Amino acid sequence: MEVLVEEATAGRLDTSGQTVEQLYLDLLKRCLTRTVIGEPYQVIDPALGSWKRALYLAHLPVKRLLAVAGVELVRQVDVDPDGRAEGRGIPPAAETAIGLRRLENIEACIADVLRRGVPGDLIETGVWRGGATIFMRGVLNAYGVTDRVVWVADSFRGVPKPNVDRFPQDSGAPYWRNAHLAVSVEEVAENFRRYGLLDGQVRFLEGWFHETLHRAPIERLAVLRLDGDLYESTIVALEALYPKVSVGGYVIVDDYGGGAPECAQAVDDFRAEHGITEELARVDWNGAYWRRTR
Repeated sequence: MEVLVEEATAGRLDTSGQTVEQLYLDLLKRCLTRTVIGEPYQVIDPALGSWKRALYLAHLPVKRLLAVAGVELVRQVDVDPDGRAEGRGIPPAAETAIGLRRLENIEACIADVLRRGVPGDLIETGVWRGGATIFMRGVLNAYGVTDRVVWVADSFRGVPKPNVDRFPQDSGAPYWRNAHLAVSVEEVAENFRRYGLLDGQVRFLEGWFHETLHRAPIERLAVLRLDGDLYESTIVALEALYPKVSVGGYVIVDDYGGGAPECAQAVDDFRAEHGITEELARVDWNGAYWRRTR
């Protein structure tokens, strides 16, 4: 028994065939996606500009009275375990909507740069409730890494309204209407704290990307993850941060597979303009990534 305890605490195999690090990260993934526990209710918050939003606002005084009594308007939801694992749909309370496969991709990329000693920090541009960056910090925590920072970049006010004069590719993009995408920096920080992962290795970059990313005090990046939905948000992040990605580091793109076609177009345009020929590998139906080799 003493030998088993010593091996487990040293990060070696336990009786289930998994390391302690693997067990921790597996549980963290399942908690962040709520595949380990259910989510029976969702707060009612219709999209801006919809008829449901107008009806919702008409009853706002009633909602405020209920809030004083500590009551929220919710509806029942049915959680699809397969859809949650694949990152389909918007979960009511989970810290991330990207699903297990894309979290596993984050883990694999970080583990690889750690193994190969690729220098740099980790960042996600567009974090929503913070789940992917919480997981990044969890991976560093699991492997005892203390010399890398997780950068959490977001407006924390939702997706910006399309700037069609500069970026006509975003014409018609509806994401700015989705009120549920506006999550405050205080709420995201509290989500980190809930998992015991809010510390000096977590840095927040609050504001629109064109205002923050070019002047962010980031020296090198080992993993750059993009989840900004818009063409503008994606191309601005790549222009500001790709030069800082170390050779051997990774660029991960959410919504490349169709969730946000504007994002995919920005990635394709940037790669073509800069002669990036590394294979763009698919993670799942919506995620993609490549490793910088030169």
